[in-house]
Amino acid sequence: MLLVRQDGTAVGTLGGGCVEGDIWFAAQEILRNQGGPEFKDYYLNEDIAARDGLVCGGTMYFYLEPFREADDFSDIGHELLGAYDGGEPAALATIVRSDGDTAALGAKLLLRSDGSVAGGIGTAALDELALEAAARVAAVGANESVSIDDATELFVEGFTTPPTLVMVGGGHVGKATADLAHRLGYRVYVVDDREDFANAGRFPYAEDTIVTPYTNWAEHLDINVNSFIVVASRGHWFDDVALESALTTRARYIGLLGSRRKTLMIYQRLLQEGVPRERLAQVYSPIGLDIGALEPEELAVSIMGEIIMARRGGKGSPMTMDDWYLERAERRANRALGRPAE
Repeated sequence: MLLVRQDGTAVGTLGGGCVEGDIWFAAQEILRNQGGPEFKDYYLNEDIAARDGLVCGGTMYFYLEPFREADDFSDIGHELLGAYDGGEPAALATIVRSDGDTAALGAKLLLRSDGSVAGGIGTAALDELALEAAARVAAVGANESVSIDDATELFVEGFTTPPTLVMVGGGHVGKATADLAHRLGYRVYVVDDREDFANAGRFPYAEDTIVTPYTNWAEHLDINVNSFIVVASRGHWFDDVALESALTTRARYIGLLGSRRKTLMIYQRLLQEGVPRERLAQVYSPIGLDIGALEPEELAVSIMGEIIMARRGGKGSPMTMDDWYLERAERRANRALGRPAE
């Protein structure tokens, strides 16, 4: 996202390059000419992309919307800021592409967590479609694009607290993981039963450091869906009860550090205690992506990589292209050089 002010200053970015400059200019023109919302697309074929330095190519789509008066967006804006600051999650659906027949460009619908709504995007059927998408993204702060027909597109944004890492265990791996999470923009809470491993000096950026027994640590935090729990205490017994407490929360990710053998021992005990098998199946353990990590900092990369994967819906697999793409590039290079195709 890019916010362009009337004085020409800006906040945010769309990725840089010539297209961002063009969008910045278009936004200035909308403000100067009192124009309304606009939808713009840029098709970047290989020649254009290479010439302008946008080597990825592809097609880029932009929605531009002006806010001229303080109250143009203030009511909705205050609710969204409240969600971000710890209030109940909300979602905003906006028509970002339209030919004017199906829905008005810029029409909005706000869904609150209690099910109440404000505004509307058109017909009852369209509102229902927007509400279904809004319900999916609100609690996790995600966004979703919904194509209604060939000419109409709906963009739905979820608003909640920033992603939060709860680091249960402030040892070497916990410290490295919390440090990395902080650099990645996560709010961080640290829990340990030893004050030497959970204090503001060791974790100066943490929202809070909580010294408490692992058996009931979750009772000391209000953990919402947009939270990620990493259990990495100092031993089997502590991991056991720490995980049991974590399972009482609404966190969308719970990971347990340790070997398969330790994990199976903990699972066996929790099953005997009546924890449903389906709930244990939701735990990421052994935690992290398989990158051969050994050192605490490497383990932190593995753990946060998996958390990002879970948060963004990734697959965790290599993105290296297979041989077909290299062969395609070779054929094109040969044609450009006048060589016979093989």
